[in-house]
Amino acid sequence: MIDALKEKGKKRLIAVYANDNHTIEAVYKAVDLNLIEGILVGDENIIKQVCNSEGIDPTNLTIVHEPDEAKAAFKSVQMIHNGEGDLLMKGLVSTDKYMKAILNKENGLLPPGAILSHVSVIEPANYHKLIIVGDVAIIPAPELKEKIAIANYLIKTAKALGIETPKLAVLAATEQTLPGMQACVDAAILSKMGERGQIEGAIIDGPMALDVIIDRESAEIKKISSQVAGDADCILFPNIESGNVFYKCHTKLAGGELGAIVVGAIVPAILSSRGDSSKTKLYSIALAALMA
Repeated sequence: MIDALKEKGKKRLIAVYANDNHTIEAVYKAVDLNLIEGILVGDENIIKQVCNSEGIDPTNLTIVHEPDEAKAAFKSVQMIHNGEGDLLMKGLVSTDKYMKAILNKENGLLPPGAILSHVSVIEPANYHKLIIVGDVAIIPAPELKEKIAIANYLIKTAKALGIETPKLAVLAATEQTLPGMQACVDAAILSKMGERGQIEGAIIDGPMALDVIIDRESAEIKKISSQVAGDADCILFPNIESGNVFYKCHTKLAGGELGAIVVGAIVPAILSSRGDSSKTKLYSIALAALMA
């Protein structure tokens, strides 16, 4: 992602309530790599104290003083509307205040009728390429309309990463199309929509269990013939529980690296956890800048 960005023009990032060292480190690193221009909205005194303790030169960053957490979120969103930034990043601000500013009906960043979703790009320890997944953080139980939107976001992200024809697997507990399991029914519909060009730009297959999605040998043992099986670029989850467990197993148990963003707003928005490492936040900045 970082190599691809070096060939593009720099984007302007606005970090909301950027009073913590992980956010400031990540933004500074992205600026140092010449990927972005960094704008930090928050308490100027605290930001400069963090910069001093981390050996960061604050003159390479633009600091906008707003010590109130909620006001910092709304100010950052207003700056996007004013054309002062190309992407948004969550700093120390709580998720509810961050999302409240983005979703504000009068001055927020969500176009009419748009579906907000979450896309993660994961580098698993034991898989031969990146996996792009959704939704793991925003839509609890997506219906078919929302799954179509998620599929299009996954495909768009894959193409931004240079994958010309991504392979998208629709997850379920089984490869059988069982009428009593909504995940299987929706997966079959999405697969047929991909086959007929109603969802463009990818090879879509499902329903598929996780072993078949990521392991070619499992697909061969189960006698499943599919271009996607064992070689998926993208996974679409049936609900937030399955997606969130997959996401956290990679980060907490398997040591996988990742970048994650919110899509569907007028600009990409980084929604990393306040406890995420500066490396995760740097990768999320790179992903958002690619998508901007």
